[in-house]
Amino acid sequence: MKNCKAFSLVATLAALSACSCVIAALPQPDPDDGSIILPPGFRALVFADNLVVGKNIGRTHENLRFLAVAPNGDVYAKGKFGKIWALRDTNDDGRADQIEEFGPGDGGTHIAFHDGYLYHSSRTSVYRYKYIPGELVPSSPLEVVIRDLPAEADHDAKAFEFDDSGGLVVEVGSPYNVYSKPDRQFGAKGFSNEEVAQFQLKYGGFWRFDANKLNQTQADGVRFSTGHRHSLALAWQPTSRNFFMAMMGRDNLNIVDPEHYDALDNAERDAEEFHLLKQDTNIGWPYTYWDPIKNARMRAPEYGGDNHRRDDNPQFDKPAIAFPAHWAPMQLCVYSGTQFPEKYRGGMFLAFHGSWNRSPRPQAGYKIVFLPFDAQGMPTGGYEDFATGFPGVDYFTNTSDARYRPVGVAVGPDGSLYLSETQRGRIWRVIYTGETQHPAERKVSVPQPAPQSSQLETNTPGARIYESVCAACHMANGSGVPSMQPALAGSAVVAGDTNRLIKVVLLGPAAVLPADREKFSNVMPPFGAVYSDVEIASVINYLRKNFAPAATAVTPAQVAAMREVHSP
Repeated sequence: MKNCKAFSLVATLAALSACSCVIAALPQPDPDDGSIILPPGFRALVFADNLVVGKNIGRTHENLRFLAVAPNGDVYAKGKFGKIWALRDTNDDGRADQIEEFGPGDGGTHIAFHDGYLYHSSRTSVYRYKYIPGELVPSSPLEVVIRDLPAEADHDAKAFEFDDSGGLVVEVGSPYNVYSKPDRQFGAKGFSNEEVAQFQLKYGGFWRFDANKLNQTQADGVRFSTGHRHSLALAWQPTSRNFFMAMMGRDNLNIVDPEHYDALDNAERDAEEFHLLKQDTNIGWPYTYWDPIKNARMRAPEYGGDNHRRDDNPQFDKPAIAFPAHWAPMQLCVYSGTQFPEKYRGGMFLAFHGSWNRSPRPQAGYKIVFLPFDAQGMPTGGYEDFATGFPGVDYFTNTSDARYRPVGVAVGPDGSLYLSETQRGRIWRVIYTGETQHPAERKVSVPQPAPQSSQLETNTPGARIYESVCAACHMANGSGVPSMQPALAGSAVVAGDTNRLIKVVLLGPAAVLPADREKFSNVMPPFGAVYSDVEIASVINYLRKNFAPAATAVTPAQVAAMREVHSP
């Protein structure tokens, strides 16, 4: 027995030596925690930085998206438009010093390790590499698990997650804000029930596939849930054996129906919904949205809603948590480690990219929150801020004023939490030290782009239209939202050929500008049927006076002439 005990001790010590995540000392945190704010006891350091700086894909600026951490602690980050970054800390200082790029190069968002494979998605496919321990860049061939999924101009990223019985669920988002004609515009009307049902056979839900079968198409999957707008936040909770997801709520309430909704309603009354996701769950889109202030499911204005009419259809699921409007939920993960205190174990972390559709009101979100779960693996119904301070300013209306926009969150084998941000490509490693002395909050003044909204004229029809309709997408100061809406300040289209600019406003950019132009996630609709010649001329003059002051003014007669030429 003594020999057996001695052998057991040797084996245990050998196992501990082989698993560096058990015995490795925590790295030294940055003095300012990498310019973010964490709860007492937690510290952070910058694991990698500037991964996407200068990494343009054509004319499009690359964005960093989701994270995955290998069993040996290597970190993998997905690029929205390009490749995968593989990052390794070779000297145990907590920072990546070996960085490689690989992958098919067709972009995407989601990335995850599962059952010995590294999976990732593009706009249309889910791929995997066989994971070979010790390799940073996979040498195994790329396998296509699912192909030819629908992908249109909007909400085309493919979130996926695995259950514990061989299933793989993948979302096909809706390419609409609300399934209506026209979309996102004044007076939009929803399609018929029959058209919605047909549409949802292909879009607006999750489909379940076989995680171990290759070359599947959507037809090989089974529709798992429906009534979604778009969701990238999805995770499997192993204790309750359930999927949980957060759906991105709708936009543009006040643009579609200004009679019943104002800018404050649009900024506050359409929640980001967190749901327990089961077979045949229906979240109620496009007919409804959840009002977090009324705590009720409301009828969408495109389908007869008026800011008062509720929709109590029992088929439509109620959210477990209603997050504030437009926070933009991104990656969601279960805390599976043991480094953090007990309260965090089995709960979930959720990254919020931050709003753009609240402008001209202050933007919100831009944080990582923690969602407590109980011993049965169910959410307790609340959430708390975990990592904040990403924007570097407390009050801002233009998204370009935010220093960082959180996007990814993943747990390492030692229980560290990794966070990513989209615009510069910074990755943080968050550790728990238990320190009672915590760095003071550090506020960073971010230079404000000019001109400021307070300097812009407001007493013209064009100014009022811009503030109520255009500013939500292009920002009050014309700075736009990277990869989503173009900047108007400094735009060659705004400052350039007058007839081309008039046609862009009348007909929409897609009908006028070159096909190889830089593309953005949200597409500007035509406004010729919405506004008069006088109003369109006034909007263009507002743009030029404030964002291209050297350009000439436009008259209603010029707008009328272009409308006549291009009328059907």
